[in-house]
Amino acid sequence: QVQVVESGGGLVQPGGSLSLSCAVSGSAVASRKVSIIDMGWYRQAPGKQRELVAAITPGGSPNYAESMKGRFTISRDNPNTAYLRMNSLKPEDTAVYYCKAVVRWGKIDRDAWGQGTQVTVSS
Repeated sequence: QVQVVESGGGLVQPGGSLSLSCAVSGSAVASRKVSIIDMGWYRQAPGKQRELVAAITPGGSPNYAESMKGRFTISRDNPNTAYLRMNSLKPEDTAVYYCKAVVRWGKIDRDAWGQGTQVTVSS
C-alpha cells in the first residue's frame, strides 16, 4: 500500500557529484489514507551499521549527520518526494543509500524503507 523507491545511484569519481531521488507511492498514498511525515536518507557501507545521512521535515527543515554537513543537501519539493544532492564525494561515501519515509496511518506512525541504491565512489 506504500512503496518507497530510490533512484540515481551509480559510479562516480572522487570529487564528483551525484543526486538521489526518493518517491513514495502506493494505493494508500493515492487515496490519502496516509500522510508522509519526515523523510530521510541513510546509508550502509559493507561491514558497517546503517547510519543517518540527512532527514527533512514536511516543512522542509533539514537535519544532517555532522560528517555530511557542507557536502550533502537534502530537499523536498512535494510531500512524497525527497532528494539528496551529494558533492565532493569521497571513496568512504561508498555505500548503499536507503530512503526512509515516516508514514502516518491515522494516529500511528510507521517507517517505510526503500530497497536502496548503490553509490560507488572510485577512480
